Amino acid sequence: MKILVCISHVPDTTSKINFTNGDSEFDTAGVQYVINPNDEFGLTRAIWFQEQQGANVTVVNVGGPDTEPTLRKALAIGANEAIRVNANPTDGFFVAKQLAEVIKNGGYDLVIAGKESLDYNGGMVPGMIAGITGSNFLNSCTAITVDGNNVKAVREIDGGKETVSTTLPLIIGGQKGLVEEKDLRIPNMRGIMTARTKALTILEPVDAPVNTKAVKFEKPAPKSAVKLVPADNLDELINLLHNEAKVI
Repeated sequence: MKILVCISHVPDTTSKINFTNGDSEFDTAGVQYVINPNDEFGLTRAIWFQEQQGANVTVVNVGGPDTEPTLRKALAIGANEAIRVNANPTDGFFVAKQLAEVIKNGGYDLVIAGKESLDYNGGMVPGMIAGITGSNFLNSCTAITVDGNNVKAVREIDGGKETVSTTLPLIIGGQKGLVEEKDLRIPNMRGIMTARTKALTILEPVDAPVNTKAVKFEKPAPKSAVKLVPADNLDELINLLHNEAKVI
C-alpha cells in the first residue's frame, strides 16, 4: 500500500502572531513552525500502517525551502520519502491542484490530509483533492483500518460518530482520534540521522488559478479587565450582569 501524507507547515501555537503590509500579510519574523497537528495525527497513523502492514509512506508539502525542516522532521518520525512542491501556498484551490498532480503521478492508494490546517482553518483542501482526482473521500476521520482494498473508517458527525465502509483509492481529512496525543512520535537520534539520507524530491508547480486573496487580518479584541465582586454583595453582582454584561 502506498500512502501519501499531506503536511502543512504552520506556526507553533505559542508563537506571537503579527501582520505586515497594512495587516494583509502574516509576519513570519521570529515565528517557529511545526507540523500541522491534524497532519501529525495522520502521519503517525500512516507509520502504524508502515510497521504493521508494510506500507510505503511519502510526505508532501506545498511551500518554499523554509518548509524543508518540517519535512525532515516527518522523515525522522519514519516517513520513507518526502516531496516538496516549490510554490507559495496562496489559497486552498491552488494547493489542492498541486497535491492532486502529485497523487495522479504517484499512484497512491491512501491519501491522508488533516481536515484543516492550524493557520487559516480553511478546511477545503482534502475535499478539493478528492474532487479533482475522483477519489472516495471521508472528512473528520477519527479511525481507519485497511484490509486489502477494503476500508472501514469512523468519522465525527453532529451529535455522534458514523462508521463507513469504502474502498481504495481513498482520501481522508483526519484529526485527533486517528491516534491519540500520547501516541505521537518524537524523532530519536537514529531517526534524525537517517532522515538526512532519505530522498526529498522538489517538484515545480503546475499552472493553477489563485481564486482567493487575503485582504486584511484582524486580531481578536483584547479581553477586558476582570471585575471582582465581594461574595456578600449580590446586588452589585446582579447589577453588573444586567447593565454591563447584559446577560440577565
